[in-house]
Amino acid sequence: MNKESVNQQIRAILDSSDDQVPKAERIAEVIRLASHYRWVGIYEVDDREIVNIARSGAGAPTYPRFPVTRGLSGHAVASRSTVISNDVANDPRYLTAFESTRSEIIVPIISPTDGSVIGTIDVESERKNAFSEEARMALEECAHAVARLWR
Repeated sequence: MNKESVNQQIRAILDSSDDQVPKAERIAEVIRLASHYRWVGIYEVDDREIVNIARSGAGAPTYPRFPVTRGLSGHAVASRSTVISNDVANDPRYLTAFESTRSEIIVPIISPTDGSVIGTIDVESERKNAFSEEARMALEECAHAVARLWR
């Protein structure tokens, strides 16, 4: 992923006059195409639920909304930190969204005003061990920028 190019594209999308959901859909597509990921979702988080607001890739997730305490996403929200599972078949926290997923990374989107988790970026791959430290850092930069979706 060319971090600078992706972040420039995300900033341009955020500066557009589109509403939140179309912006989120375009951002998910930029992230997916930049690293040839199979699927990218952007989720909104509140006190009770994690809700998919946008996605890029084949198919809707099995769980478009679920309790904030469930899955890898729930763990990322509770810990306020990125969660990587490079072998979801052996991770009891994994909440199956697609049968073909082998690796998943969940990056929390943190509110710049109060530090709460307001969303997540969920990236899934059909390959085991798909997410490196470099991928984590790049996606965390994306999440930092994407926080502007909630302003």
